[in-house]
Order: sequence, then structure tokens, then C-alpha cells
Amino acid sequence: MKVNGKSVHLTIEPRVTLSEALRNELDLTGSKRVCDRGTCGACTVLIDGKPVYSCSVLAIDAQDRSIQTIEGMTSADALHPISQAFWENDGQQCGYCTSGFVVASKALLDEHPNPTEEEIIRGLSGNICRCGSYQGIRAAALEAAKNIRGGKNA
Repeated sequence: MKVNGKSVHLTIEPRVTLSEALRNELDLTGSKRVCDRGTCGACTVLIDGKPVYSCSVLAIDAQDRSIQTIEGMTSADALHPISQAFWENDGQQCGYCTSGFVVASKALLDEHPNPTEEEIIRGLSGNICRCGSYQGIRAAALEAAKNIRGGKNA
């Protein structure tokens, strides 16, 4: 599989989930294992550009696919515009859900570069924040969309 732009080869048991492989074999711990049942979204990653719960996908089913994690959205120089917007809008509290929301926001903004409030609510509805930071999360997604467009309102 290709993870964050790099080809990786793993020898693992067929029952290992993508979440477990990323965390335990590749030391990519950004996507969190919280519910382990595909209901909270904390483990969201992108597979071929589409958001998925990595706890619900077997690693073997991710063969020959392109996987992007929260770690693949960073650089040594600066935060990704979505992560920066989360920080500036208090889109996080305890932090467990944050990486899943950031990755889900990337998928949303890739599909809807100028989202409406309703598109943000619908696009991030598969992720749960136990701290209730939804207002900051939605504001972060709106700000990130604007910043990615170069500060232009569409």
C-alpha cells in the first residue's frame, strides 16, 4: 500500500485492521482508536481520497490503495491550513476526535471547496466530538476553505 505518498510493505495477519496496522506497524498514531466500531470517526483516514473509518477496514483490503493520514497532511515548516484553522477556532478540546475531523474536513473541502454551513454539517456528520466543540469545528472548516482558496470569498 502507499501511505502518505510512500510505498510500504507489511507482513501482517489477515484480521489486522488498517487502524491497527497504521498505529502498531507504521507508528502513525494520529488516527485514534476510540470506539473501534466505526461509529465515532476518530480513526478517519483517506483511502484514494475518500474518508473511511480505519477501524472498519482490514489492512489487507487496503492493498494497492493510497492512504493518507493526518501525518501526511503536515510539513516540517507549517501546519496544514485545515489544522491551522482548527487551532485558531478552538476546534478541539481533549483532542481525541481532532485528527479524524481534520482528515474528514480535507475530504469535504476537496469535494466542496466553498462549502455552505449545511454541507459542512452533513460532510462532518460521521464524526463525533464528545466535548461538543462543533461550533469551533464548523468555523474551522469554513476558515480553512477560505484560506485554501487564497483568502477569497466565492
